[in-house]
Amino acid sequence: MSRFVVVLLFLSVFIFSCKSGQDENQFSDSNLKEIVSSMENELFKFNGEIALLKDHYEYLIANKEKFLREEDRNKYSFDGGFSTNVAEMDSTLSTVYVSTLAPDFKKSMEETYFTNGLDSVFVKLYHQYDLIEQIYTNSAQFVSRVYPSYDAKNLIDEDLDITNFNFYYLGDSKHNPSKGPVWIPEAYVDPAGRGWILSLIHPVYDGDSLFAVLGIDFSIDDIIQRYLDNENGKLLIVNSKGDIVAAKTQAIEALSMPPLKNFVYRETIQMDNFRISDFNLFNSKSKEVREMAKSILMSKNMDFSFQEEKNLNHAIVVPFSILEWYLIELK
Repeated sequence: MSRFVVVLLFLSVFIFSCKSGQDENQFSDSNLKEIVSSMENELFKFNGEIALLKDHYEYLIANKEKFLREEDRNKYSFDGGFSTNVAEMDSTLSTVYVSTLAPDFKKSMEETYFTNGLDSVFVKLYHQYDLIEQIYTNSAQFVSRVYPSYDAKNLIDEDLDITNFNFYYLGDSKHNPSKGPVWIPEAYVDPAGRGWILSLIHPVYDGDSLFAVLGIDFSIDDIIQRYLDNENGKLLIVNSKGDIVAAKTQAIEALSMPPLKNFVYRETIQMDNFRISDFNLFNSKSKEVREMAKSILMSKNMDFSFQEEKNLNHAIVVPFSILEWYLIELK
């Protein structure tokens, strides 16, 4: 009888311990899902906002003759292909740029006139959401309009081919036959000097021809501050290639990634010379971290147990829906 009681007590403790472990993992998984859901709900609403921008843009195109007659052509002054206004002069103006690669410079300049009506909607949307870093459009005639304004002349080459950037070509009919909004999953360095960003783009058509691609940029730094900083634990976000697009510094250190050279991760991603490929899970010095990356990204396993890492026991993963991203918590 005494032996039976001991065995019963042992089984009770064992079952309780297993259940507690399961509950802990379930809680972590639930918490991650909540973070992902919150982030995606906020980002998804911008699909509707950029579609409204597209509608307004196409209205301007359809009525360009009217706007060419009525628009004040002195709204912007130019030095070559660069508008000369600065934010201190008028905070309601964008920066307008025409590349020297434009096949018909006169036609491109006319485009800058009848698209001046974009400024007011850019300003309104930008000030409506503090998560927005900038709003812009790049056209097939090599015309770029960006709000807020920036020092384009000192940051952009006069012969820049804007159609070679993913925030343009991923909107074309080959990459986007549905002609709808597209989230660019890979973070990249903004040519205008705003650091590492995430972009939502939308094509604008004139009949059957691609006229331009609209874009809304979001700062990776803002995403870290808003969604990761206030959360406990070692959290990171990776894309489908294993690039770390956002992370808490503790997670970077735990994964045996390259040294940050006296910079925290947030400061590093603000540097234009930072290569995101350096911070890829497959480049970790730890073989087991590389195995974790393979398990998550190739085999689509949503958890991983570490056997050899002294400071790591388990990784829990929740995938995103609108982005090819994964939120990972390291235990």
